[in-house]
Amino acid sequence: MVHDHHHHDNDDQSHLSEIELRVRALESILVEKGYVDSAAIDVLVETYEVKVGPRNGAKVVAKAWADPAYRDWLRTDATAAIASLGFLGRQGEHMVAVENTPEQHNLVVCTLCSCYPWPVLGLPPVWYKSAPYRSRAVLDPRAVLAEFGVRLPETTRVRVWDSTAEVRYLVIPMRPERTEGMSEEALADLVTRDSMIGTGLALQPEAMR
Repeated sequence: MVHDHHHHDNDDQSHLSEIELRVRALESILVEKGYVDSAAIDVLVETYEVKVGPRNGAKVVAKAWADPAYRDWLRTDATAAIASLGFLGRQGEHMVAVENTPEQHNLVVCTLCSCYPWPVLGLPPVWYKSAPYRSRAVLDPRAVLAEFGVRLPETTRVRVWDSTAEVRYLVIPMRPERTEGMSEEALADLVTRDSMIGTGLALQPEAMR
């Protein structure tokens, strides 16, 4: 199934909620008056979406890889295990960690809206909130994964978890091979945001060199 990227990118404004439109309007006034620089806003958003936010989740995953006791705690009570590292806050009150294995790959979607675990992943990426991702991740998760460049063995089943306002999921990606002896800090560098949503895999250590 070819996914047409063009049809929902051109009408930039139509998919925005009323709040988002108001934020855009406010932002353009501030930029116009010279109070803020639009490039600075972009940097801020990118920082939360890509750098700061997911770094928290990456620390959680790295600790789970390195510390079996913590991993067990994360699997039994993710909310408390995550809070113990200081990552608390709204949109992260009820967390469930789901672990990828050779037998099962987990993919997270929020079909109703775009519930997303902010304290561990920062801001949701634009595609996470898009209707095509939300509907197709449920109907044909393998095709969606293939579009993200993730090809799994036929024997691995794909399980889709639907986030709600009550429960948000964090995927614990499989630990890459040849990472024995790496520090938690170094391991965290291998954990991408997409790998914690399930649309990616953790990076291989050689990719970091």
